[in-house]
Amino acid sequence: MTGSLTIRPIEPADRPAWGDLWRAYLDFYETTLPDTVYDTTFARLVSPDHPDQNGLIALRDGQPVGLVHYIYHAHNWRVEQVCYLQDLYATPEARGLGVGRALIEAVYARADADGRPAVYWLTQEFNSTARQLYDRIAHVTPFIKYNR
Repeated sequence: MTGSLTIRPIEPADRPAWGDLWRAYLDFYETTLPDTVYDTTFARLVSPDHPDQNGLIALRDGQPVGLVHYIYHAHNWRVEQVCYLQDLYATPEARGLGVGRALIEAVYARADADGRPAVYWLTQEFNSTARQLYDRIAHVTPFIKYNR
């Protein structure tokens, strides 16, 4: 796969492609969600009423090959909000071509421009391929996530 890579905000017309990409991402993590979650999440990503919930789509030669979602939120240890990079996905045929890196760097740029320079995310320990990228562009922390 060669060609030009474009990263841009998700738009209402991206709903079918976004749904396919997010479903593939969730399949990787062996997760399924009801259609209402897909509909609600997408509506928030494209709504000006939810400025803290954002998404970008990666296009190679106009074809969707990846996505990232990121959320701004308050943090008790900082004056400014921080950025949580929640979901990152590149199609199997686009992996190794810089799509993931470009999406993360686009989130970094958006967060910086919006005055939220602290960006963090989580991944599963077994996600060794993605962690090779993450180890090059971020710092791993010693925190362990707990969930109720």
